[in-house]
Amino acid sequence: MADDRDAERASLLSLAAVFLKLGTIAFGGPTAHIALMEEEFVRRRRWLTQHEFLDRLGAANLIPGPSSTEMAIFIGHRQRGWQGLIVAGCCFIIPAAILVSAIAAAYVRYGALPQVSGVLYAVKPVVIAVVLQAFWKLARSAVKTFLLGVIGVVSAVLLLLGMDNLLVLMAAGMFAAAPVLRRKFSGKSLAPAAVPFLRQKALTGLLMAAGGVVAAPFNLWRLFLTFLKIGSVLFGSGYVLLAFLRSDFVLRLHWLTEKQLLDAVAVGQVTPGPVFTTATFIGYLLGGAPGAAVATVAIFLPGFFLVAASGPLIPKIRRSPVAGAILDGVIVSSLALMGVVTWKLARTALVDPLTIAIACLSAVLLFALRLNAAWLLLAAAIVGVIHRS
Repeated sequence: MADDRDAERASLLSLAAVFLKLGTIAFGGPTAHIALMEEEFVRRRRWLTQHEFLDRLGAANLIPGPSSTEMAIFIGHRQRGWQGLIVAGCCFIIPAAILVSAIAAAYVRYGALPQVSGVLYAVKPVVIAVVLQAFWKLARSAVKTFLLGVIGVVSAVLLLLGMDNLLVLMAAGMFAAAPVLRRKFSGKSLAPAAVPFLRQKALTGLLMAAGGVVAAPFNLWRLFLTFLKIGSVLFGSGYVLLAFLRSDFVLRLHWLTEKQLLDAVAVGQVTPGPVFTTATFIGYLLGGAPGAAVATVAIFLPGFFLVAASGPLIPKIRRSPVAGAILDGVIVSSLALMGVVTWKLARTALVDPLTIAIACLSAVLLFALRLNAAWLLLAAAIVGVIHRS
């Protein structure tokens, strides 16, 4: 596409700087992170077009791992190839990993979490406004036809009813491709595209077997394998991550207590950057700074490889009418998922007149004045600390 060629390309230094910033201020989970990336890279810096961003969002939702981190890796790869892939992904992860390690050190020393409720109280309403702005802009580009609009609405209903995220995304892609298949049956085999997928599934099986060896004593190698397995097979939210962590670290290996696990997940949820830095906290509890480093590398490593493998396929998918239609369906379903998550977050974030006022003011400043979301998040954090002090 022409807009693919016209999008600006960034230097490695620019990539590092912007992703270090996002990794430091990106509160609110993957949906909020993606909204901040849309504002930063599509609207402000114009490094990607709206269509490129949406294509990579759809791909990130179809592979295992943390979707917002994989979006960062996709953007880095789009800009500067392998070097950009590594720089963008690492710089988005590192600030959160350092912060979580510091909190874990305090936790090990004092046996409790520092108080962060005031910051979250005021930041969450701003996150709602940021996500709504991104959702509105992305939806205008993604919903190209009446059928795609219907698929988006149906996807949202199914997600609200509790249907599995991945099943909804796959079904949306199939329904979007149905008219194309009816108009012209394609005899082209999808088998070549299935080969990497089958290889990935075989690797996943090996990782599950390696990580599934029951062992009482702790060591860094077993920690690495366990988190590598989780990063290779996990789809979904932080609540799905909680289930995987409980199964491995509490029930199978007996390395953590239930309370430690819940505290670890809480830290991953309330700190900026990827929610998967929950692994950093667990690694520190079990093995100090080396354990934190090993756990962080292991859980994020599969995402780098999966993005590197799938990134070059996106332009080829767009050139195929059938595959492009499937991707369009996945994209609108991804936006439905984004909307459902925002709705659930809003129900817990807008709890009183002050939080509602913060959300409304933030929305006005974002939509009307196009104020940088980073300043709103910083101001809200200060308001929250003052309010709860």
